[in-house]
Amino acid sequence: MTISIQNAPLLEHTDPAWARPLPAAIQDARTDLAAIVVDILAIPESTLERAWPWTGGGEVDVRYGIYHLHELFVRAEVDASRSLRSAGGDAGLAAALIAPVGAARWDLHGVLAPLSDADIDADPGGGEWSIRRTLGHIVNGQRAHGWSTAWWQEQGFAIDDPDLPTSLGDAFWANLPDDDGTEKEGRIDEIRSRLDEIVDLSAERLAGMPEDRLGHGARWGGFAVPVSFRLGRWSSHIREHTTQVEKTLAMLGRVPTEPERLVRLTLAAYGRAEAVLLGRPEVNAAAEIVRAAVAEARSSIADTRRAAEA
Repeated sequence: MTISIQNAPLLEHTDPAWARPLPAAIQDARTDLAAIVVDILAIPESTLERAWPWTGGGEVDVRYGIYHLHELFVRAEVDASRSLRSAGGDAGLAAALIAPVGAARWDLHGVLAPLSDADIDADPGGGEWSIRRTLGHIVNGQRAHGWSTAWWQEQGFAIDDPDLPTSLGDAFWANLPDDDGTEKEGRIDEIRSRLDEIVDLSAERLAGMPEDRLGHGARWGGFAVPVSFRLGRWSSHIREHTTQVEKTLAMLGRVPTEPERLVRLTLAAYGRAEAVLLGRPEVNAAAEIVRAAVAEARSSIADTRRAAEA
């Protein structure tokens, strides 16, 4: 793995033996998922009640064709979970605390997927952040959480230790990108990729952390907290600013269409299935279940789109 300025502290303060990289099957699934989103967004709202033959002798409508993707991903979540349980073993507490960030990240992607660069650059007024500014903060926040969590777990301070440092120091943060600068630069798809990269790397490097280190002392907002708190904060931070993005869209008068709402529903369901796998040490069989569900969904929505266009 290339050590860049953006990744160095996260890699330097974690043990490579803990690494739990994302399965290749999930990388493949994400490629199909991007195509699924394109197909959903290509379906005009006015065509949702057109007939979709689906399977067998019955007939449903295009709207159900999109909801069917949600069903496929819910089933993938159930089957992947069952596969992991039957295989035995425990992912560990760190992985369990990190996993919800996967679902939070994909719910945010569901909100962002229909947006253009013009949407994220629009000024909501009243001194509120643009969506671009919020996204820069989300990416930077996840990067900072990964860096600092890696550092704190390595120090070994007790939470009530009077010598618990008050901060990591300015030198540690010297190379952290600026959330109002480089983190928000580029097209919306580039910013979203930046988020995926740091979420995936943070999970990979910290999900295998030994459980005894989760009780080590750390700081958050100046407060003394256990390292485990910092892991749980990853997903809530993304949720917090997903709500902010939604509020900004409301201020801009940007009302999502029904297909756009269904994109979010679909990606949120996928995110819950992927979260089952996040940080697990042995997930190949379960990852294949999720990949197969996405492949089936890719074929299904292509057929649904054809029905909408007929």
